[in-house]
Amino acid sequence: MKLAVVCHPTYGGSGVVATELAQQLAERGHEVHVATYERPFRLEREQENLRFHPVEVSDYPLFRYQPYSLNLSNKLLELVEEHGVELIHSHYAIPHAQAAWMAREVLRSERGLDVRLACTLHGTDITLVGLERSFFELTRFSILRQDVLTAPSRWLADMTVNEFRIPPEKLLVIPNFVDLEQFHPADATATRQELDAEGKFVITHMSNYRPVKRVEDIVRGFAVLRAQLPAVLVLVGDGPERDKAVKLAVDLGVHEDVRILGKLTRFEKILQASDLYFLPSRAESFGLSALEAQACGCPVIGYHAGGLPEVVDDGVSGILCPEGRDTCLGSLAADLLADRERYLAMREAARRRAEAFAAGPIVDRYEEALGCLVNGGGVCVGG
Repeated sequence: MKLAVVCHPTYGGSGVVATELAQQLAERGHEVHVATYERPFRLEREQENLRFHPVEVSDYPLFRYQPYSLNLSNKLLELVEEHGVELIHSHYAIPHAQAAWMAREVLRSERGLDVRLACTLHGTDITLVGLERSFFELTRFSILRQDVLTAPSRWLADMTVNEFRIPPEKLLVIPNFVDLEQFHPADATATRQELDAEGKFVITHMSNYRPVKRVEDIVRGFAVLRAQLPAVLVLVGDGPERDKAVKLAVDLGVHEDVRILGKLTRFEKILQASDLYFLPSRAESFGLSALEAQACGCPVIGYHAGGLPEVVDDGVSGILCPEGRDTCLGSLAADLLADRERYLAMREAARRRAEAFAAGPIVDRYEEALGCLVNGGGVCVGG
């Protein structure tokens, strides 16, 4: 196949999945062109069949807000014409699915060319942004024009069907995957020393710190845990809600035990050094970071909401509590860490759970769905 992968390059699950999938497909011999406005943070290594194409955004003074989707559509036109791209795989519906559709319409009407379209939905493009009145109709229109539509969890697929009136047979559920060789249990003594966490439990959270991540719940839960056991809270990543979380830590008197690490390209050592991973999102479509934590043998504590129950085996590889009860995070964490035998069993179960999401079989499913479009040209859905 010759395909273009379109994604957001920033610190978030959709960009990570898109980049990892692009790399996996390139390793399998497919020609992959990644298009976005800056190099994705997980796109580290050079590969023979993988190229990054920056989308240049114009700065014409007429525009108060630059029309990125138009620049992206034009870049996709170039990739089809200059590199023979046969399929555009959009990750995150807005603005990628819409830009891909516009590019195809131009190619069909002006060039006599055709290109197949696939879109992987990732969560907030459906649960938050797509539901906004100013985006809803365009989001629905764009995703209905895709030849293949995938979602990482049954929960997100069902929500898409219900909220956007999408025929259920149009959606494939293909879960996210994890590189089990990169994310695995390992001795992390040195990392714990760097975190100044010797003799303390390490609680970790990493995200783009958007409101949906509910990072204040993490801090409140940590404060409950910290009142019972010595612990540090490690916050990886950056975003609009991080400063609010830091202020709350100051207000609750636990700021000296909070470690702010910012954006990290490689963070498996942090997960290997972690005793628990907190993820209290109320609308997590999948929970890729929870999967990566489990792969490192780190149990997950979060809310029983969204797609997270499809990733975390409640009571086995982690613990999920009723959403909105932020202090339950700390109480459950303290009880678990105090029960050494149960905790060690949960660490082993976390790794086993992650092995069910190994990259190979899941990339097979993507390859089959996308290859069906390119090779058969028909409608490739079902399951």
